[in-house]
Amino acid sequence: MILSSSTRRRSTLAWLLISAIAGGLMTAALPPRSWWPLAIVSVVLYALATTQLTRRHQQAIAGGVFALVWFAPAMQWMWFLTAPGYVVAIVVFASFHAIAAAAAPSGRWSTIGRPAAHTLAEVIRLSFPFGGVPLANVGLTQVGGPLLAVARVGGVIALTWLVFQTGFSLAAMVESKRTTSSPAVTPRLAFSALGVVVVVIVAGLVAPRGRDHADPLTIAAVQGGGEQGTHALDVPASEVFAAHLAATSTISPSDGIDVVVWPENGIDVNDAPFDGSSAYDAITAEADRLGVPFTVGITIDSEFSQHPVDGHFVNAQVIVTPTGEITGVYEKVKIVPFGEYAPFRDQLAALGAPMDLIPLDAIRGQDPSVLTLPDGTTMGVVISWEVFFGDRGREAGAGHLIINPTNGSSYTGTTLQNQQVASSKLRAVENGRWVIQASPTGYSGFIDPSGRLVDRSEIGERRVMVGKVTPRSGLTWYRALGDRPWQAAVVAVLAWSLWAHRRRESTSATGSGAELSTWA
Repeated sequence: MILSSSTRRRSTLAWLLISAIAGGLMTAALPPRSWWPLAIVSVVLYALATTQLTRRHQQAIAGGVFALVWFAPAMQWMWFLTAPGYVVAIVVFASFHAIAAAAAPSGRWSTIGRPAAHTLAEVIRLSFPFGGVPLANVGLTQVGGPLLAVARVGGVIALTWLVFQTGFSLAAMVESKRTTSSPAVTPRLAFSALGVVVVVIVAGLVAPRGRDHADPLTIAAVQGGGEQGTHALDVPASEVFAAHLAATSTISPSDGIDVVVWPENGIDVNDAPFDGSSAYDAITAEADRLGVPFTVGITIDSEFSQHPVDGHFVNAQVIVTPTGEITGVYEKVKIVPFGEYAPFRDQLAALGAPMDLIPLDAIRGQDPSVLTLPDGTTMGVVISWEVFFGDRGREAGAGHLIINPTNGSSYTGTTLQNQQVASSKLRAVENGRWVIQASPTGYSGFIDPSGRLVDRSEIGERRVMVGKVTPRSGLTWYRALGDRPWQAAVVAVLAWSLWAHRRRESTSATGSGAELSTWA
């Protein structure tokens, strides 16, 4: 039946609306709502839309709409860093999925090609631009569901592919029932792809997950409390320090604490080294009173850092023993664009952007992220933003446990904070380690190696969280292999599906009608 142009237009708009609904469902699957099944439902709806939108530009628009509605609410925290940057970021990241939708194969090979294309779009987003912005990623949708175990096999990339592949396979089955006469739609490849999905899920359940290494430690994570939505210029550093010192003073030597963890930016020292400052003296006194080491987050001028540079600052985590010895220093490697440094500073200032909110740029650390406590226990450190990156977690996973000192006080609401807790769960499972998250205003928490949130503070409260944590050793498959095998697999599947699709089109054009595969 030949449809009129107005009917075709209405049909196109309807499927674009369904793509938008799919994007909204993906947002609902993300923290803070965390309705994990909706991620798969989202992809099913989006896949059905791309099947009906047969023209490349329509598919590109659908991919862009899907991603834009997904990212806009899920990344709204960026507005509080830079409103123009937020708008640019969601448009750029949505364009990745628009390109993926346009470039992926159509017809039967779309069942495996489109999941690979959209997973590749996410792989790129995890590392580009500015080192990547891995917020609102598909892996975060699964931290509350049964698929989380896949993280110990392939991290966020494996989880992302699994969600997209499951959704596209289910959509292909639905479409094959609806259009049984169409040679372009077949459930066989969908069933085969789902078979691979099942294998990956089973692998996650049986894969190595590390082992207990020593007796449990009792760790205190200090949250000083305070308001959210504030900037460093609004709240004096001395107030932040005093709040955490007051919270720490409630710990008794009889509590049996083995180590005290302070959050990121708990101490700010200007124009002087940390060693010898009044803050250092106060921390040493508390460490001596309790008889345990402290790990504290400090901000210092870069001229006093491990690798001195004038005119910048360093965000670091240090270990201070009861005798006042500083036995370990880790300087943050992954720094936050438009938060700890300003790309295009001069150009943005010329446009009137408030660059005074970032008066100095941070410099990146260069040293390993594993610190050693006096008893020989090693702690991997991922400072704040770094916990969103699987590669930083892998490096920290060389320790017996992982700490995530962080500071989310600049952000209003709890979207970012919930996504950070979810990221800590991913890092725990990926590496088979406990993760201790400490924040000045929340959330702080303890997460076990299976990704279970054992305890969590509330936003704004002053609290000392105490938990027993078992040091662990051993490798998971993800910690051993990282992302590269999965990146290569995604590229290979996409390339093969494109080749197969184009070859089939070529043979069809010559009238041979030859099938490339008896199982497809």
